[in-house]
Amino acid sequence: MKEHFDDQYVKQSWQDGYRSRASYKLLEIDDKDKLLRPGMTIIDLGAAPGGWSQIAAEKVGSQGRVIASDILEMDSLADVTFIQGDFTEETVLNAILERLENRPVDLVMSDMAPNMSGMAAIDQPQAMYLVELALELARETLSPGGNLLVKVFQGEGFDSYLKELRTSFKRVVTRKPGASRARSREVYLLAEGFRSS
Repeated sequence: MKEHFDDQYVKQSWQDGYRSRASYKLLEIDDKDKLLRPGMTIIDLGAAPGGWSQIAAEKVGSQGRVIASDILEMDSLADVTFIQGDFTEETVLNAILERLENRPVDLVMSDMAPNMSGMAAIDQPQAMYLVELALELARETLSPGGNLLVKVFQGEGFDSYLKELRTSFKRVVTRKPGASRARSREVYLLAEGFRSS
């Protein structure tokens, strides 16, 4: 807990009015890769408490749309449609697709992580399962040329996932934002230029 409250990004998020330190990860990636633009349609998976949705809604503006989903509750945010539930369940997935109103999706982003047990043999497969699901949803909803930004933990399955991304996207880059704790195995994979089959 002390590490959390002493964290410069946690303190900064209180000052800036952001919901979580994760906001700075997305801000840094966006600053480098110019991901978020006015008018975009974005799906935010694993959205609670809303740090990424908050940034996305600010950047896409009133012409854009942000559809956020999480198993956990999330306090409402202006200009963000939130769907609570497990998007692997058909009813939740259908609710997400309905809210799109047939708009092409420009970006699917996922900051999802499993509840960590501290045992790599359990945590890593669960984390890889979540990123596979994010890729599946991206393939289903992204418009040609669209992007996927996903949190991945380095370890077993990472290299094969990277290969898998390269079959569907023109360019895949790895990002490790400053707000990501140095000792964490998390990195972000940005897959750009979706090739719809």
